[in-house]
Formats: sequence, C-alpha cells, structure tokens
Amino acid sequence: MQNLRASSEETGWISAGTTRNEAGVSPRAGAIAADPLSRMKILETIDSTRAATRAARRQGQRVGLVPTMGALHEGHMSLVRAAKEQSDYVAVSLFVNPLQFGANEDLAKYPRTLERDLDLLKQAGVDLLFAPSEAEMYPNRGATFVTVEGLSERLDGQSRPRHFRGVTTVVSKLFHILEPDRAFFGQKDAAQVAIIRRMVRDLNLPVEIVVCPIVREPDGLAMSSRNAYLNPDERKRALVLSRSLRRVEELFGQGERDAAKLEVAGRRVVVEEPAVRLDYLAIVDPDSLEPVNPAALGALVAVAAYVGTTRLIDNHVLGASNTP
Repeated sequence: MQNLRASSEETGWISAGTTRNEAGVSPRAGAIAADPLSRMKILETIDSTRAATRAARRQGQRVGLVPTMGALHEGHMSLVRAAKEQSDYVAVSLFVNPLQFGANEDLAKYPRTLERDLDLLKQAGVDLLFAPSEAEMYPNRGATFVTVEGLSERLDGQSRPRHFRGVTTVVSKLFHILEPDRAFFGQKDAAQVAIIRRMVRDLNLPVEIVVCPIVREPDGLAMSSRNAYLNPDERKRALVLSRSLRRVEELFGQGERDAAKLEVAGRRVVVEEPAVRLDYLAIVDPDSLEPVNPAALGALVAVAAYVGTTRLIDNHVLGASNTP
C-alpha cells in the first residue's frame, strides 16, 4: 500500500487509534486524509477497527466485509453494492498483502490508486475502510500461517507456491479483526473462493461467504487490477482468455462431454495467440478443484495465461447463461 505516514500537524490528516476525536479516530501522526463531509470511517489499527464493527453489531447491524488490495474497479464496486444490499454496515479492507506474492512477482509495482479508491468508496456509501500498514497486520513479520492443504496446491497454487497460504492467512486475520456476518468475493477468483469456503468450514468461522458474478468489459475481458499493466496490443491479446472459455462452452453446448477434448480445444485457442503463454486451462469441480471427467453442468473451466509479462485469470461455469 502507498506510504501513508505524515505529520498530522503539517497535513491535517488523521489516522485511527484507540482514543478517538470527533472524527472517530485518534489524532496520532498518521495517514489518510479525513473528509468531514463523508460518513466513512477510515481506520488503520486493528483495535479501532474491531471496536467499530463490534459497536455496529451491538446495535443489531449485520456487518458485511469486502476484502480488497485496492486499485478498485467495477468488479470491486459490484461487491460493495452487493454488501450494501445484504448488510446494514459495510466495511472494506484495503491491504496489499505481501504474503500472497512470490519472490519474483509484482508486489512492488502492484497498482496503488489510493485517492481514487477513497473517492469510490465514499460515493458508494461504505461505512468503514480498514487500511492497515504491513507492520500492523504482521508485527515482527509473523510466524503463524493458515493453509488449506490440497486445495492450495491446485490451479494457481501449482505455479504460485504459497500464494493461497498468503490469501487464507490474511483473510482469516480479517475475519477475526472485523468479525463480519458476511464476506463478499468475486467469482473471477474461483479457486480462492473454494479455498476460503473450505477454510471457513474447517475452522467453523461464523461468516457467510457470498460470491458475486464476474464483471467484464464490453468486449468480454474480465475486470482485474492487473489489466492496468497491459499496453494496447496486449489488451487486445488478453481477450484470448474469454475466447478460450467461449470455445469450451460452445463445444459443451453441442454435446461434447469429454473433458480432455474440451480442454485441448480451449488450450488451442490460447496457444495460437502470439505473445500469450498459457499457464493452465482445466475443467475442475468448483469445490474440490479436482479434475472432472466427463464434464457436466456446473463444472468450472478455469484458465490462466501470461499476456506479455502480465498473468491474468478467468473462468466460466459450464452451462451458465453468462457465457463470456
């Protein structure tokens, strides 16, 4: 996340602490500018955030959480709108989680658009933004991790070792900090959704996982913060992911049920696109992420590919009406 530290006397900015002023936050030196016209609390500490959501729950409000890494787009905002519809008090977390990035991945250059994100969340009527520092989330770097064995090694887990361990660790921390009744995730991250659901089930966490549809650009590209990396030529080539999914759905609709043949057809679409390198295209069970054969209604077709140096993912549920 952007370096938010500054002198509150010099900037007029405020941060969150356990002793609150009229803005509902501590006057200690801190980070994010307070907007007196916005009802959204912007908190940076675990204690103040937990106190805020517990206060909402004591008032009988259902708390909805939308976990994000920022660089918000319409996909994120669709989750916020769903949370607004299904919750009384909406919290969004904004934290670029270092644990889910590999050694040679894009942590340093991951898009950070804090001011724009704040504007979007305020306009959407979010009640609370939790924007912690890395030191707040992982004091002394931390030594405890949450891992869902088996599932975490499938799909993205094969090419991104420890990625899902980082995801489940930070999400479990967010669930413990904010104690939401519901948490909202996007179908685009289908493998992540399956793993988080399993974690919630195995650990008896009292939160309902709500999955919202993929939001796409008009030409079919799944919205992603990493789309910002693409130059105009790569942006056009990135459409091959959704085309590969459409090809699989087309053949499935024609009666093909051999998963291997469907996968070959989808992969062929990707490998024929110049400057795109296929990571995987697989037909799996949406809960176990295990390969399935024959393919059946409800099976998940998942694809990942490098467009230039940018790794993108997409997926489609066989037989669903929302074909990419």
